[in-house]
Amino acid sequence: MGDMGSGKNVLIVDDMLISRILVKKVLDRLGFPVVGEAANGNEALSLYRLLQPDLVIMDLSMPEMGGMSAIKEIIKMDPDAYIIVYTAMDQHDIVVSAIQAGARDYIVKPVKTERIISALTRAADRPGRRPLV
Repeated sequence: MGDMGSGKNVLIVDDMLISRILVKKVLDRLGFPVVGEAANGNEALSLYRLLQPDLVIMDLSMPEMGGMSAIKEIIKMDPDAYIIVYTAMDQHDIVVSAIQAGARDYIVKPVKTERIISALTRAADRPGRRPLV
């Protein structure tokens, strides 16, 4: 089970440290290296630019810049970005808005390991990304 990620680098964006720790544990177990962690959308944009991760797991409700704005900014920067929304808001319209903004998948908190695994399996099947210029 430890090599599913086959080296796909992940940026975790969540203002709750405990959520980042829980997600990181699952990612580590599945072989997805976590290259960065951000506590808000502003940090996410800076780290995305710097690290160019293969995958972003993004909370929607955060201070300073929320996930929805960060998704739109990341997609402007990199239309091929692979963003998985990770949110406590189990509200269909918010998830739909995030998908319309460019997110590719979603996971609802409280997180279930199987749901992370299924989202990551789809992400792992994606071909390698082109570096940003």
